[in-house]
Amino acid sequence: MEKKLLAIVYLFIIICLMTACHNGGPAYQIGFSQCSQGPWREKVNQEMLAAQHLYEHDVTVSIAQSYDDGELQARQIDSLTASGIDLLVVAPNEDSEALNAAIGRTLGEGVPVVFFDRKTSVEGYTAFIGGNNVEAGRVVGTAVAAIVKSGGGDRVLEITGAMSSSPARERHQGFAEVMGQCDGVGYESCDAGWTSDEACRIVKSKMAGGWMPDIVFCHNDGMATGVYKALVETGHEGDMMVYGIDGMAGEGLEYVRLGHQVGTYVYPTHGEKIIRLALDILTGKSYERENSLQGMMVTPENVEIVTLNANELMAQNDNLVTIQNKLQAYLGLYDTQRRALWVLGTGCVVLGVGCLVMGIGYVTRRRAIRQRQAVNEEQTLFYTDTTRRQLGDIFSKPDSDLKPPRTQDVIFAEQLNDTIRKHMGNPQLKMDDLGEEMGLSRVQLYRRVKAVTGLSPVELLRQMRLQRAYALLTSTTKTVQEIAFEVGFNTPGYFSKCFRQQYGKYPMEVRSATLVVSDK
Repeated sequence: MEKKLLAIVYLFIIICLMTACHNGGPAYQIGFSQCSQGPWREKVNQEMLAAQHLYEHDVTVSIAQSYDDGELQARQIDSLTASGIDLLVVAPNEDSEALNAAIGRTLGEGVPVVFFDRKTSVEGYTAFIGGNNVEAGRVVGTAVAAIVKSGGGDRVLEITGAMSSSPARERHQGFAEVMGQCDGVGYESCDAGWTSDEACRIVKSKMAGGWMPDIVFCHNDGMATGVYKALVETGHEGDMMVYGIDGMAGEGLEYVRLGHQVGTYVYPTHGEKIIRLALDILTGKSYERENSLQGMMVTPENVEIVTLNANELMAQNDNLVTIQNKLQAYLGLYDTQRRALWVLGTGCVVLGVGCLVMGIGYVTRRRAIRQRQAVNEEQTLFYTDTTRRQLGDIFSKPDSDLKPPRTQDVIFAEQLNDTIRKHMGNPQLKMDDLGEEMGLSRVQLYRRVKAVTGLSPVELLRQMRLQRAYALLTSTTKTVQEIAFEVGFNTPGYFSKCFRQQYGKYPMEVRSATLVVSDK
C-alpha cells in the first residue's frame, strides 16, 4: 500500500517538474566572454541580446565582462562552461597562458568556441568572426598616403593599441605596408595601449622634442580624442590631421562631423551575425571557419548620411531589446499561470486516485493480516514438530554454489558502458545527458566515473569513441569520415587528431595496415 502511495507522489512530482521546466524557453545557451568595455563593445553586446529571438532557434546570451583583466576572464570562462552553455563566444583580452588554458578546458568539454574580434594562439577554436584589421589599417594608410603624395604633409605618426593584442598587430601591419610603399614619408609608431591619456602624452612628448607630426593615425577613436586634447592644450588645434578607427555614433562619427578628425574607419560590430554563426554551428549547418566583417571609411563628405543611418540602426536595436524584455516578462507571467493550472488539475486527479487506492488498500491490508495469521500458525506447528524441524534445517542451509554478489562499482561500470554505447553516435551528447539517464547529477557522475576508471566522463567518452573507431577501421570497409560521424565526432579532422593522440597513428595508417594484412 505504501509503495503505491509513494508511486502516486512520485508521479505528481514528475508532472509538476515537467510543467515547470517546459516554459517555452530557448533551445541554446550561449556564453559571451567580453574582454573590455566602451561604446563599441557595448554596441556588440546590445546587438547580440537583440538577436536572441531573431532566428528560427531561440537562444539565451549570458555576457561576462572582464574589464581588461585576463586572469578574471579565464575564471569567467570556466564559470560559463560549468553553467552548461552550448557554445562560447570569446573576445580574448590577451594571448596569455591562463586564458588559453581556460579556452582549452572549454574545448575539452566538447563546447564549441568562437573567437570574436581577437584571437589567441589556441589552434583548436571552432570559428572566428570579426572585422578585417589588416584591411582597416590598409584603408587608413591609403588615405594618409594620398595626403602625403598631394603635398599635405610628410610626417606621419601611428599611435597603436596594445601590441599584445591581435587587432593592434594587424592594424599596424596593414598601415605599415602602405607607408613602406610611400616615398619620402617620415613615419613613426608608438604603443599607447588603447588609452586616450597615453595618446595625449605621446603627442605632447613628440612636439616637445621638436617633431611635429602632420598626420596622426590612432588605432581607435578614443585615442584620437587624446590627440585632439593634446593639440588644444598646446595651442595647435587644427595643425594636425587625425584619423581613428571605430566610427561609432556619438563618438568617432561626431568627431569627424565637428572637424576634430579628418576621418574614421567604421569597424563593424554585427552582433546578430555572431548569433547566426553560433546557430549554424550548433544546428550542424555548414559554416565558414574564418568570417570577416566589412567596414568603411568615413570622411567629412559622407559623415552626415553615415551618422543618420547609424543613429537609426542604434534606435532600432534599442527598440528590439525593449520588445524582447517585455516579451520575456509576458511569457514568464503566462508560463507561471499555465504551470499553476497544470499543478492544480494534476493535484485533483492525484487526490481522486489516492482516495481510490486507499480504499482498495484497506481491503487488501485486512486480507493480508488474515493470511499472516494463518502462516504464523502453520510456522508454529512446523517448528514444534521434530520431523518437520529437521526438514526445515535442510532448507535453511546456505547454498555454497551461489555466485558472489557483484559490487556496486561493477554494476555502475556496466550501466555506464551500456549508456555511452547507446548514445555514442550523438555528437551533441553532454555529460548532463548521461547523468540524467543514470539518475546522477553532473558532479556525482564525475566523481563516480573518476573513482572507477581514473578518467573524467569526457575523457572516458572520447576513449570509448576512439576504441569503437579502431574496431570499425579494422573490421569494416567504411570510410574514415563515415566512422568519425558514426562514433560521434563532428569533423573528420578533429577525429584524426584525437585518434593519433590515443594510438600514435592516423586512422588511414591503421586502415592501410589492415588492408596489407588482408592482402597477405
